This record gives sequence, C-alpha cells and structure tokens, in this order.
Amino acid sequence: MTSHLTRREAITTGAAAAAIATMPNALSAQSSARVKLRVLETSDLHVNIVPYDYYRDGEDNTVGLAKTATLIRAARTEAKNHLLLDNGDFLQGSSMGDWIAYKKGLKPGDVHPMIAAMNALGYACSTLGNHEFNYGLDFLDTGVKAANFPFVCANLVKADGQALVRPWLIIDQTVTDEAGTRQTVRIGIIGFTPPQVMQWDKGHLDGKVRAADIVSAANTHVPALKAGGADIVMALCHSGIAGGNYRGGEENAALHLSRIDGIDVILTGHQHLIFPGGRAFDGIPGVDNKRGSLNGKPCVQPGFWGSHLGIIDLELERAGTGWKVADFAVEARPIFERTADRRIVSKAETDAAVLATVAAAHESTLAYVREPVGETSAPINSYFALVADDPSVQIVADAQIAYVKGLMAGTAFAGLPVLSAAAPFKSGGRGGPTFYTDIKAGPIAIKNVADIYLFPNTVQAVKVTGAQVREWLERSAGIFNRIDPARTDEQALINPAFPAFNFDVIDGVTYRIDVTQPSRYDGQGKVIAPDARRIVDLSFNGQPISETAEFIIATNNYRASGGGDFPGTKTTVVLEAPDLNRDVIVRHIIEKKRIDPTADNNWSLAPLPASANVTFVSGPVSATLKPPSLTAEPAGDAPDGFVKYRLRA
Repeated sequence: MTSHLTRREAITTGAAAAAIATMPNALSAQSSARVKLRVLETSDLHVNIVPYDYYRDGEDNTVGLAKTATLIRAARTEAKNHLLLDNGDFLQGSSMGDWIAYKKGLKPGDVHPMIAAMNALGYACSTLGNHEFNYGLDFLDTGVKAANFPFVCANLVKADGQALVRPWLIIDQTVTDEAGTRQTVRIGIIGFTPPQVMQWDKGHLDGKVRAADIVSAANTHVPALKAGGADIVMALCHSGIAGGNYRGGEENAALHLSRIDGIDVILTGHQHLIFPGGRAFDGIPGVDNKRGSLNGKPCVQPGFWGSHLGIIDLELERAGTGWKVADFAVEARPIFERTADRRIVSKAETDAAVLATVAAAHESTLAYVREPVGETSAPINSYFALVADDPSVQIVADAQIAYVKGLMAGTAFAGLPVLSAAAPFKSGGRGGPTFYTDIKAGPIAIKNVADIYLFPNTVQAVKVTGAQVREWLERSAGIFNRIDPARTDEQALINPAFPAFNFDVIDGVTYRIDVTQPSRYDGQGKVIAPDARRIVDLSFNGQPISETAEFIIATNNYRASGGGDFPGTKTTVVLEAPDLNRDVIVRHIIEKKRIDPTADNNWSLAPLPASANVTFVSGPVSATLKPPSLTAEPAGDAPDGFVKYRLRA
C-alpha cells in the first residue's frame, strides 16, 4: 500500500533518516526572524463531500467538505505560510461511500470521489482512521493509490513486519519569515490510529496486520524522526482526548501522546467532537479547553463530516540551526452556526471546484439510495429509542433473528434459542438534534434502511449463557446516569459520554432497568460496582432466566470481536456471516414486502418516585411522535437545538 507525491518539497521516510541526518542544514543560523505557519486540519470526513443528507434526501448545511473547502481557501489567504492535513476516517461513512464499495466497485486506476475531492484541495498528508479498513485492505490500497498526497501511520504494520504505509515523513516546507526572507522548516509528520481496529475489523485484518499501542509506537518512531532532522513534529492522531492514567492500548490516547518529548503539535479526531471548546473536555487535568492545548502543546479537533476546520497558528523561532514553537493560537472554525431558535445558518458557501469532482458520484448515489425495497405501514423513528423500546431497533432484531436462525439450522446449535442485540445508532447525542432515524409510512428505500442501520457491519453470532446475557445488559445500561430517588431537583437520565451505538437492546428476553442503582461497569467495560444490579426481572419465555441456560445472540462483527468492551461477546463466536447487517434488513423487508414496525416493549425503565425530576433530550420534531408506552412531558428547550422531556411515574 503506497502513495506518491506531487509536492515539490523533499520528503524523508524512516528508511532514509540516517542519510538526511548527515546533510548540511540550509537554514541560516544567524537569522533571528520568526516564522508564522498556519496548520489546517480536517478529520472524520466519512465521505461527506456534498452538503447533503442522503438518509433524509435533502440538503444539509452542517456537513460536507465542499463547505469546509471554502473555509480552507479563506484560511489560506489569511496566512502566507500554510499546510493542509487530514486526520483519517475519510473512506467510509456516507451513502456515497457505500455506493462505491457495494454497488459501483473500485477498480485499479479508479479515483474514489473522496480522494478526488481531497486532491482538488492540495492536502500535504493524511493518516489512516479506523474506518479506512471497513471495506478491506484491497479496497483501501486501491483508494489511496489515487491520492496526490502521502499517508502515514506508525502503529500499524503488516503481519510480516513490513510497513502498511510509511510511519512518518519529513517535509522541507519553504516559508517566508516575518522579515520577508525565504526559509526552510523541516516538518515531521507521524500518524496513529486506535489499536482497537484489530477488534473492530478483525475479519479484514486478522493475520494480515498487527497493531501497537499508540504511545509505544510514538516512543519508537519519534526519536528516529528527530534524528532524521525534523524541526517541528506534528502528530496526526486519529484518536481522541481522554483523562485518566496511561495503561497502554488506549483508544483515545492524545493526552498521553502529548507527554512525549519531541512531539510539538497534536491534531486529533475520532471522537467527532470540537476542541478547544467542547464541554466533554472541561476539567481534565493537562487539558486547556480554552487555549487549545494538551500539556502545553497546541492541539485541535475539528468535529466531523466537515463541520469544522481545525486551525493551529504556530509562531516559530530559532533553536540553534533549527526551529521551535514559541507561541500558538488554536481554533475550530465552523461551517455553520445554530441560532437560539434552532435555525441553521451557513457560514460557508459550497466550493464549486470540489463539488464538480463528485457531481456524477452524487447523482449515482441519489439513484442508489432512492431505490424502493418494500413498504412500511407506520412511521419509523428513533427519537425516544434511549428511553423506551423502539420500532427502529425492533426491525433490526426481527431481521437478525430470522437470518441467524436460518443459518443455525442443521448445525450443532440449531436447538438453542436465538436472541438479537441491536442498538439505536441515530439517537441525537454528538450527531446533533436532527441525528435521528425518521422514516415516513409508505415505500421504504435503501436510504431508509441505511438510516436505521448506520454502519457497514457484518452479521456474527455468539453463544452465551444466561449469566452472560445479564452482564451484557448491565454493560449496556451504563448509558444511564444514576438517579437518586430522594432528590427533587433535575437529574439528567442519559450519560452523554456513553455512545448510543453501545446501548444494546437484547430482543427475545424481557427485562427492566433500575437506574437508581449504580452502573456495574465503567466506560471501559471494567466492573466498578460488583454488587450493583440494574437489570431486574430478566426473563425468558415468561420465566426468570437461568444463569446456565445457553443462547445464541445475533449481533455484528464490531460487538462480537470485543467492540464496546462487552462481557461475554468474545466468548464463543459460532457464526461469521458474509452478509452486512444492513443487507440482511433489506432482504427481510423484500421478503415481507410490507412491514408493520411495532415495538414489543420487551424492556422498560423501572418506575421512579413521582417526586423525581428526571429529564432527557430529543429532537425538536419529536413532540407528536412519543410512543404510547412512554410517560413523559415536554420540559422546554435544551442546549444545542435539542428539546427536553421530563419522565413521569
């Protein structure tokens, strides 16, 4: 897997470090002038190029590289020295990406629309995000070969130890200093991705790729990068910002990475959050959420899907014959703003040149997602999927159970009951107040199925015991904050740090969730309250579940390989199906021709005292869509365009 360069800058890779170290430095040691360098970052674009929501089939001014491109061009005019970098997760994530991967295909010599758009903007470098591997190594290799810029990733190698892509490189960046003199700054760029990719895409990577801890890989490669002559080292860290002690193997390791000598600038992503300024980063030791730094080093995270452009303005000064960071300013510049009355106001026009690179792909994607596959007798939405059993999750459960039962027939597991684990992928949260499944009654198309099941996962099944079913649900119940029944002040029900895609509902059993109990598991799936039991009245076929009974759970490759750190998921995988969960749902609808989406109410929240003031948020159009089983009332507006509801006993 390689990529070539068209830039005029000289580039050094790990193999040539020793040779470069012996070259005479062209910098003038006598110069005392300072250099101002603007670093621009995109991250987590996920094939969102056109400002369009293919699931809603309508324009969307909150997304799209074609919008971010306008900010990029403006930011370049504001600074005489600039460098554009991408932080990964560019190859998967929208219907356009699925159309290329599953309908059109990507042959050698083809240019993926995401790469075409990035080529038009003149990126200097990118790293690989975890979602680059969702379609397999051959697809990735074909995709990146068409890029006019290189890729770096230091903590992934091939199984034989050879580089997957180069771990790092050095760019000899020609700049103009503040005195008007041309200078050369040697910029080292190193890349990282979460080592959990080996779990999340085990089917594509097992036996082919090895992953190392991010910090360990940095400790190995940064000294070589500095020995190669880099003045300034920038880490393209497709990993987020999280507190806590370093233990190794962290998914979100940017803060730990910032403690490594030799790294000067950190560009983050993966979390789909905004830094500086995002509330999730308040109060973390070592994180300056106002200035934009990790342990004093400049850092930015630019949202997702092109929502923001990350900007780090560096002021460099002489350090011997090289350069060092003397000062910096950081911002995440948005392509839109949300007004007090929840209107979206665009802050960036659509860049015509970028749009032109994907015009044909956009039209083909529209035709692809509009293709009808069946009919639904009732609306399907996920506005209340985190607080009540939901039809959008029920459809997934029905399809997965039918599919896995068919494949279990004639095997040693044919007699075991088949359950289904599925999560409400689109449930607001960091995706914003419109990030919900919302399908009208009538014809249902591929775009609607993608709206129900967001990710291109494949079906897998695991064999578990009744005890493991309970623990699986306990882990899932970590999405809820603990509610104190004695308090009368407002208490938020949902923990925003818990991803909705880890809120598994297990269909085929019945249960209630007692949120007055502490969560048995922490965010990393470690038992922190061994005596806590949120899952109550857990039954199968109307009887309390037997701890030793055996079940098959239909799930996906992410969960079955350990994604989300659920207990018991990796115990016994009995089926690794070739089909996407999404395709299984499509076939289910085609076979049924007409579906009647109704939640079976197999789970609910245990009753709370009438005096408890417990609230949750949903999208602003949810008022007329509340399920009859849910007792809740509107409680006014909430931040970021959401509306608030209050649970009633």
